[in-house]
Amino acid sequence: MESPIVSTPGVGIAHLPNQKHKIFTKRGAHFTIMVCGESGLGKTTFINTLFTTSIKDYKNPKKRHEKQLDRTVEIEITKAELEEKMFKVNLSVIDTPGFGDYVNNYDSWLPVVDFIDEQHECYMRQEQQPTRSGATDMRVHACLYFIRPTGHSLKPLEIETMKRLGSRVNLIPVIAKADTLAPENLAKFKKNIMDVIEAQNIQIYKCPEESEDEDATTRNQTILSAMPFSVIGATEFVKTPDGRLVRGRAYTWGIAEVENDVHCDFKKLRNLLIRSHMLDLISTTEENHYENYRQQQMATRKFGEPKVKKYENPKHREKEDELRKVFTEQVRDEETRFRQWEQQLITERDRLNKDLETQHAQIKALEAELEQVYHHQSSRGNTIRR
Repeated sequence: MESPIVSTPGVGIAHLPNQKHKIFTKRGAHFTIMVCGESGLGKTTFINTLFTTSIKDYKNPKKRHEKQLDRTVEIEITKAELEEKMFKVNLSVIDTPGFGDYVNNYDSWLPVVDFIDEQHECYMRQEQQPTRSGATDMRVHACLYFIRPTGHSLKPLEIETMKRLGSRVNLIPVIAKADTLAPENLAKFKKNIMDVIEAQNIQIYKCPEESEDEDATTRNQTILSAMPFSVIGATEFVKTPDGRLVRGRAYTWGIAEVENDVHCDFKKLRNLLIRSHMLDLISTTEENHYENYRQQQMATRKFGEPKVKKYENPKHREKEDELRKVFTEQVRDEETRFRQWEQQLITERDRLNKDLETQHAQIKALEAELEQVYHHQSSRGNTIRR
């Protein structure tokens, strides 16, 4: 039997959202964004444009090819504390330099996938501890996958990577440098990407569409229709022909504005990440992706049992092989030096023994000569005191 709904005017129950708002404002929030994609797509510029401040440092383009020697994908973590109207957000930006930059990109997605799983694993271990206060939460709430604006479709590497990421994190496809494509080509490129995503059953983040507020519903529908988001990154202001100062890029044919919905989807993506659906991204990570990981692990492991690590970072393996090689060479050099020192000792010992034998023979000869002198003097009747 269902409980009846009783109206309680003036009791104060309606103030509970205000209480939760005060508690949440005081506590702040942790938000982690991962940017994934090939080098040179403007990931750092986009992050700095998104938060209107220099959160990530730019890399020296002259040193980009030096990373080719590593042949591995790295994980770089940048942390910052943002504050707006007394509300603080502890922001973490995860970058994946080296992804897709090599001729052979086989298994290049493994370090990225392993990092996401490791954050779920780390949080799950902290939840199993007797004291859970002060737990570190680095679970990725949104993964922006940057796609090169080729105008054709997704590459096999992008399809495989997005498949593996979509089941673990809120995946948001982003077309980088949208100002390099004509509007009609950009629209066709978007359609090709969405067709591949649907055909390959790639899971991407879709914000809740329906809402009690008609304006919110319209905004959500606009955001969903813009998927994948085309963005332009620019941290500097340029002057438009009508005298406005805007963030964008100046070309001979005109100005590509970052916050102009006609030019790109930057504002829609910013609204999705920060203004309208940040809480949904956090709760979806907690209730869906983390719970799926926890259930999978609890079904195959005993309580407190460590996770069997199947993936080994190639960079760590290369460093281990290099250290083992250096150690082996040092041991070989020490053995060679020891053998040389041992040979020198043997040679010196033989030389001393030979000198000792020579001196012993000389002493014997002198003793024999002295004995002859004794006999010779004794035969002549002379007495010689020894």
